[in-house]
Amino acid sequence: MSTVLITGATSGLGRYVAFELVRSGHVVLAHGRDPGRTERLVEELRTEGDAEAFVADLSSLAQVRELGAHVAGAHPDLDVLINNAGAGAGARGAARELSADGHELRLAVNYLAPVTLTRALLPTLRANTPARIVNVGSVGQDPVDFDDIEFRRGYEGFAAYRRSKFALAAHTFALAEELADTGVAVNVLHPATFMDTAMVREGGVEPWSTVADGAPGVLALATQELGTGGYFDGTSRARAHEATYDREVQKRLAAVTDQLLTL
Repeated sequence: MSTVLITGATSGLGRYVAFELVRSGHVVLAHGRDPGRTERLVEELRTEGDAEAFVADLSSLAQVRELGAHVAGAHPDLDVLINNAGAGAGARGAARELSADGHELRLAVNYLAPVTLTRALLPTLRANTPARIVNVGSVGQDPVDFDDIEFRRGYEGFAAYRRSKFALAAHTFALAEELADTGVAVNVLHPATFMDTAMVREGGVEPWSTVADGAPGVLALATQELGTGGYFDGTSRARAHEATYDREVQKRLAAVTDQLLTL
């Protein structure tokens, strides 16, 4: 059985996956932003199995780093990381929002946070191979604008969301290559289209699917040997935006990411 950290576990897909994992006998480290909601979730999870709460606001990179250090210290046996938490497109027509560090919010939560958390936990994961990193992405992907990475010009919420998920996919493929032959598998998936979540409803979209529809792909990547460097649509292998596989795009993204994370 694995020790699994899942971010954004207090609602939606994360909550559903957390219960499925704990019922299967895995130790679930449930992350949430709100202390009360996170503790209540863990109380429920503990009626089914072994779980522990971890609280952090992923829009603050300092809190993301603290989360990584806390998890690594408390659970040196961690072998699965599910980067599930995310910020949706927001309400239609909503203005550009900033993270605690002054980054565009979707870029910060959907991309910079999982990159930062993964880096913080990589030594632990590498010590517990075979280990797995599951990045919850989206079929909605738009190439990032390297001349306007923070989306200051012509901001639109859905476009910001798609850019962040493009970055997450490109990062996944580059990281998988970097970690080849280390025993740490890294994959990204689109769980299901417009699941019935608060994120989707906030965007004014009528849900097309349920969180139960999105769970099998996440669970498969978290618990099965399915290779590394893959993009999945649910449980099926698929292709991400073609530009995410471009080495030059990946290199430029890595350089820009390092700059953003050192600001």
